[in-house]
Amino acid sequence: MDWTLPERYDTPRGVVRWARFGAGEPVVLLHGTPFSSYVWREIAAALASRHTVHVWDLLGYGQSEMRDGQDVSLAAQQEVFADLLRHWGLDRPAVVAHDFGGAVALRTALLDGARYGRLALLDAVSVRPWGSDFFRLVRDHSEVFAALPPHLHEALVRRYVSTAAHREPRREVLDALVAPWLGERGQAAFYRQIAQADEHYTAEVEDRFGELDCPVLIAWGEQDGWLPPDRARRLAEAIPHARLEWLPDAGHLVQEDSPARLTALLTDFLAA
Repeated sequence: MDWTLPERYDTPRGVVRWARFGAGEPVVLLHGTPFSSYVWREIAAALASRHTVHVWDLLGYGQSEMRDGQDVSLAAQQEVFADLLRHWGLDRPAVVAHDFGGAVALRTALLDGARYGRLALLDAVSVRPWGSDFFRLVRDHSEVFAALPPHLHEALVRRYVSTAAHREPRREVLDALVAPWLGERGQAAFYRQIAQADEHYTAEVEDRFGELDCPVLIAWGEQDGWLPPDRARRLAEAIPHARLEWLPDAGHLVQEDSPARLTALLTDFLAA
């Protein structure tokens, strides 16, 4: 699938690319790190038969602008998301968020007062600690890793991204996931977003998860090696009315490991 985001939204921190397709009740899909909206391509196409689907690349990710000195923190992404919801004119849309996108959706609801009709959190960055051992190593030494020769950087990123899935992604899929992080601009952006990852952004809202006033689905890959299943159980305990579903034989990148099962689960949740 040729995945292109034709629309643009200008922010003080850079241009965000987005797309909208389908018809029906609105659904917004948020990706995580180090991915892009490309991970939603199959699920978005399926949901578009019943919904108006909005997708966007986080600031500094995918097709959105990447530049030196850019603020791509969770706080910055929260600000952009809140602005996008207003720009799109959405009132209580359903939101489906994966990984970092989960933290963005939670912060936007609890700190900006955004209202969702429904919220699905998929292997979401939410309760501490989060981030793999490799992620933490790079975060603590981002300047060293940013100086890697391009061929070593590409090898590192390809291997890192592939570990998000329970099964090795197809070559063309892995190529598409890695492509935004290559070249001088992409390499700098890759380490920039990791360097700005800080658990205080989730600490600010962890004790408020119970305030969410919409139906909440938590779905998690049983084989998630990046955010282990105990994080899902703790998140479900913090949102007493949430429904917790497991995706067997799926790792962190559930969109690639279990697209059919995940699509069925989301379709059921959105239609309930």
